[in-house]
Amino acid sequence: MRRRLGIGFLVLGALLLGYVGTTWASGAIARDRARAAWEAEQARSAVESVRASLASVGAPSGPMAAGAPVARLIIPSLGLDEIVVEGVGDGELNAGPGHLPGSPLPGSSGNSIISAHRDRHFRSLNDLGVGDVIETETRQHRVTWVVKDIQVLAAHAPALFSTPEPVLTLTTCWPVRFFGPAPDRLLITAVPIDL
Repeated sequence: MRRRLGIGFLVLGALLLGYVGTTWASGAIARDRARAAWEAEQARSAVESVRASLASVGAPSGPMAAGAPVARLIIPSLGLDEIVVEGVGDGELNAGPGHLPGSPLPGSSGNSIISAHRDRHFRSLNDLGVGDVIETETRQHRVTWVVKDIQVLAAHAPALFSTPEPVLTLTTCWPVRFFGPAPDRLLITAVPIDL
């Protein structure tokens, strides 16, 4: 009986490790694809003069497909350099930080919202402080931001806001190092310093 129970736990452990490994590997592959797509788009846009008209209005040419790379997010003090994808579903957040659909892209007027999992792409976000620098790059804008506010709110508390001027909000679950579903939300708000 003990032997069967031991074998059962061993099999269950192997299955769980296999599941976690597969999820991690698929996320890493999606992340690499998003980075490659971003770099290909950057190369194309360098030679396409048609994109100049989009830059003058500061808006994308239409709805973006879920999972499409839309920006690059760099936080030098954390060594973070990630490609932001469109959407905040499980698949998108497994590939990289996700841009909340309906919010403007970083650098455009309004509150641009980027979210990521606390145990993957934003695992070091709790080390960010007021005054730290964040850089974003989209097809239309390259912006340097400065962190002006850091808040921890209850998970279901209203946290997102609209503004007429460009604002960048990074969100993840809080506390970052927490076992199980985290009870709160970390919100980091930054304003441009070079727009």
